[in-house]
Amino acid sequence: MVERSKVRVLVAKPGLDGHDRGAKVVARALRDAGFEVIYTGIRQTPEQIVESVVQEDVDVLGISILSGAHMVLIPKILKLLEERGLRVNEDVLVIAGGIIPPDDAEQLEKMGVAKVFGPGSPIEGIIAFIDENVPKLKKFRES
Repeated sequence: MVERSKVRVLVAKPGLDGHDRGAKVVARALRDAGFEVIYTGIRQTPEQIVESVVQEDVDVLGISILSGAHMVLIPKILKLLEERGLRVNEDVLVIAGGIIPPDDAEQLEKMGVAKVFGPGSPIEGIIAFIDENVPKLKKFRES
C-alpha cells in the first residue's frame, strides 16, 4: 500500500451544480484518512478541473456531480486529460460520485472512469478503492 500522505486527491465539482455538501464530506473524510486533498469548489469548467489536475500533480481525480450533466461533463474531462498527456487510470485515477443512474455509471466506467460511487456509498469503500488502485498508477509502479 502507498503511504496515504503521498497521495494527492483533487475533488472537483463540474458544471452549474451548486450543491457541494457530499463533495465536502468526502474531501474531509479523505483528508482525515491521511490523503492530501485539494477541493476546487463549485461550478468548475472541465478545462479548469484538468488544469488543476496538471498544476497540482494529483494522483486521484474525484468528480462529484449532481446536476444530471454527467454524460457530457465527465467524458469531456476524460478527453481533456488525454489531450494533456495524462492517461486515465495509468497516470491519474479517475473516480466519480453523485446522482448518476446505474446505466450511465456503467457507460462512464466503459469510457474510463475507474469507479462510480452513488449516494450512500460508504466512505470506507472509497478509501479502500483508492488504497487498492493508486499503487497501480504508473508513477507509483516506477518508484
